[in-house]
Amino acid sequence: MAPITTSREEFDEIPTVVGIFSAFGLVFTVSLFAWICCQRKSSKSNKTPPYKFVHVLKGVDIYPENLSSKKKFGADDKNEVKNKPAVPKNSLHLDLEKRDLNGNFPKTNVKASSPSDLENVTPKLFSEGEKEAVSPDSLKSSTSITSEEKQEKLGTLFFSLEYNFEKKAFVVNIKEARGLPAMDEQSMTSDPYIKMTILPEKKHKVKTRVLRKTLDPAFDETFTFYGILYTQIQELTLHFTILSFDRFSRDDIIGEVLIPLAGIELSDGKMLMNREIIKRNVRKSSGRGELLISLCYQSTTNTLTVVVLKARHLPKSDVSGLSDPYVKVNLYHAKKRISKKKTHVKKCTPNAVFNELFVFDIPCEGLEEISVEFLVLDSERGSRNEVIGRLVLGAAAEGTSGEHWKEICDYPRRQIAKWHMLCDG
Repeated sequence: MAPITTSREEFDEIPTVVGIFSAFGLVFTVSLFAWICCQRKSSKSNKTPPYKFVHVLKGVDIYPENLSSKKKFGADDKNEVKNKPAVPKNSLHLDLEKRDLNGNFPKTNVKASSPSDLENVTPKLFSEGEKEAVSPDSLKSSTSITSEEKQEKLGTLFFSLEYNFEKKAFVVNIKEARGLPAMDEQSMTSDPYIKMTILPEKKHKVKTRVLRKTLDPAFDETFTFYGILYTQIQELTLHFTILSFDRFSRDDIIGEVLIPLAGIELSDGKMLMNREIIKRNVRKSSGRGELLISLCYQSTTNTLTVVVLKARHLPKSDVSGLSDPYVKVNLYHAKKRISKKKTHVKKCTPNAVFNELFVFDIPCEGLEEISVEFLVLDSERGSRNEVIGRLVLGAAAEGTSGEHWKEICDYPRRQIAKWHMLCDG
């Protein structure tokens, strides 16, 4: 068998052919890729975008119209401009064509020479199909009316009055209350009960049981007052106070009802009555009165001597006129009550003289974290005592209270007395 021989020229021709085919393939691949990219770009430019994107602006609807509607962007915008009513000069108008390169609207300085101009500049947001415009004045009036109505409506109290001639007794039946406001913001309910007092002597005080979580409590409780002559009834006044029980703080006062019995004839038998509950407004004086306090800090024994001297110009606690005041003194260390004292009750006086001394042991050196709270209360039998006014003396106190506290710290072992205005409790 003869050996196969190849010449050197054939080996030189093979790389040349491979290079030519590779070059043609590369050119074809690049041209095909460029053609595909051009086709994609042209197809994207021909498509109409279904949404018109704008920057999120307050008062501008960024969502497009429904796709099923006949409105289109582009050429149909001219027809929409013709059909739209003319926009007044003073109204806020956003022109999408006047945006800058970043898509933001140019700032315009609006000058309003009068309050009416400001009302005209305020944008009005209504649906496209709404033809009737509502003025800002009508909106303000409607909101104010509704807020006033909510504040005025405190419910209705239903009760009956009767006089028993055989037993010489005056009988009051508290039936129910309807439409009370919610005093608990979390549960949106109240725990109502009613206190009743016969004025002006305030000798007869009663109260109903507490009904839990209801705005329409049905009490149906009867109270009989013996020893009241029929001829005396015309001089009396019934005072109902509607409250909501609060386990962790003072009970919330919902309102009150006053019933003068003058002109009411009970000789014919039981009389059914109902009255609107009104907001309690018995403290018409501008202040809560004043309290004269004397303090002395003994640095050697680390004690604080507090003397409750006098109170003057105390407001009326109820419609009867006078209150039965006493003072409760609380000592706080780092906002924690560590001791409490109280004075005796002074009967039926707006200007009480106490002259009672209390000595408190201070658990730390200095008075930086010590404060003293004075609560002036009205003593009422069978119910919680109402706070007439409050006073706090301490390092964080302001006004005369802070000055008084600073003086006893700067001058220990010296008894310093000052009058202080009481504030709301």
